[in-house]
Amino acid sequence: MKEKLLNWLNTALVADFFLVLLSFFWLAIAVIGHTLHIPLGLDLWYKLWQPVFTPAIGILMAGSIVSGLISWIFKRLNSQQQ
Repeated sequence: MKEKLLNWLNTALVADFFLVLLSFFWLAIAVIGHTLHIPLGLDLWYKLWQPVFTPAIGILMAGSIVSGLISWIFKRLNSQQQ
């Protein structure tokens, strides 16, 4: 059960990481396009910042901390049982 939970959490964090990474690359490309006066979706990126990207970054940070704590607790419990 605990391994399944940790595996699910890590899978969700990997997907969230790629969402955050994709949003960063989109921002970088859109800023370069804005500098060159080419519309590459910077306005849309700004509209998605609050409802999509900010929570994704927060979930990634919180999930990483929770995943680390769960792994640490499971290791401590396993070392005490042996």
